[in-house]
Amino acid sequence: MTWRPACSHAALEARAGVLRSIRDFFYGREILEVQTPCLGARTVTEPAIEAVVVPGLGYLQTSPEYHLKRLLAAGAPSLYWLGPVFRAAEAGRLHNPEFTMLEWYRRDWSDTELMAEVAELVDVVLGPADYATRTYAEVVARGGEGGADRDRAELDLAYANGLETLGPGRVFVVDYPAEQAALARLRPEDPSVAARFELSIDGIEIANGYWELGDHGELQQRFEADLAIRRAAGQPLPEIDQRFMAAMQSGLPDSAGVAVGVDRLLMLKLGASSLTEVMPFPLSLA
Repeated sequence: MTWRPACSHAALEARAGVLRSIRDFFYGREILEVQTPCLGARTVTEPAIEAVVVPGLGYLQTSPEYHLKRLLAAGAPSLYWLGPVFRAAEAGRLHNPEFTMLEWYRRDWSDTELMAEVAELVDVVLGPADYATRTYAEVVARGGEGGADRDRAELDLAYANGLETLGPGRVFVVDYPAEQAALARLRPEDPSVAARFELSIDGIEIANGYWELGDHGELQQRFEADLAIRRAAGQPLPEIDQRFMAAMQSGLPDSAGVAVGVDRLLMLKLGASSLTEVMPFPLSLA
């Protein structure tokens, strides 16, 4: 057993520098930093995400998304949040149950406008570089054989393999199929695809963003569909967050939002091979 931290002093200094750069970036754009709870009464219904349960209190939050959108619905300006989030059963080279997330929302912006700002932030942290854009269908086609009738697990595997074939570089993946819209709106000109994007750098997923869906009824349907998938798989069935739904019913302003994995960004900056190298106390040492 060791008590020593996993990462070096240089990594600690680099982390402090990245956090400072992120805050300077948003300060210069007059985007408000806010704090929201790490512990909440409700959690997400997303089948691919499991929250950490705190008996008698609720859940450690998997992201600040619901709270940030409640602030927007209450009239807050463009805002950001930087801090720890938690997801159960996530461990490995690119995962730790607790990690640092940056999430921000721009009022009156589309996903396309937000993609440009994501690139500007990444350039501040990692240095400037070129960005390519690929559609989800293009990436999946590169990642494996099979037709459109592949199930979600097969598509996810083909997508992951497809990202690897792209090689080094910064790639925005766009036009996700409607069934993978999550909380993004569908494109008015083509409702078969969602106004959603992800940024992959050297094959590692860094950011996930949406032109946000504000339709209360559509959100209700999507959450109920999530719960049906969970029920069929024997997963826990979290209650739909009614405070969040009430905020959406009152009206979410037109906005785009994105979440960025800060630890992965730091890993790329330092040329590290795993999150352990950039975290002082991953779960194995916590």
